[in-house]
Amino acid sequence: MKLNLDIAKPSSQAWIDAVMSDFDSFLQDHLDCERKASSMAMSFIAKYPDRKEIIPELIETGIEELEHFQQVYNLMAERNIPLPSSMGEDPYVKALIKRCHSGREERFMDRLLIASIVETRGAERFKMVAEHLEDSNLKKFYKMLWTSEAKHGHIFVKMALNYFEKDEVYKRLEWWVEQEQEIIDSLEIRAALH
Repeated sequence: MKLNLDIAKPSSQAWIDAVMSDFDSFLQDHLDCERKASSMAMSFIAKYPDRKEIIPELIETGIEELEHFQQVYNLMAERNIPLPSSMGEDPYVKALIKRCHSGREERFMDRLLIASIVETRGAERFKMVAEHLEDSNLKKFYKMLWTSEAKHGHIFVKMALNYFEKDEVYKRLEWWVEQEQEIIDSLEIRAALH
């Protein structure tokens, strides 16, 4: 059973060039993304407390993302990089959520699949970052993150399969992969995870 689909198209050379040319800004954005990922996992519990089968994994994912937040914060502190002056909305995630169904059940599946897509793109981008870093400690850190994000991409599809038919999940996931590519292609390239 395949638990996620690959992204439609790899991130561009222009994106990794932007990240490498302003790595401090990338770290600030990365910090914020980890905070939001932890909050997202916990928000599923708040919105869907009846979905008991997935609560343990959501808690585990939320804690893991918060640990990543702490690790990025420590990395920034070592490099004397300040916290971002504001933690605003992520245009990538905002654009994905705008394309969600509105019904409770349909939206639940969409939000799980969006989480999978976001984590899968994150894994792909962290792998690119790791491959372009020269600092061996940073390279090791981003390699660890890429494997963790890939795991999370699988987890959210597995959660959806608890509640929805396999064919329905994979058909909708395929649609989301196409939507995600459209959104990525439309966004301004910047030193940010998305």
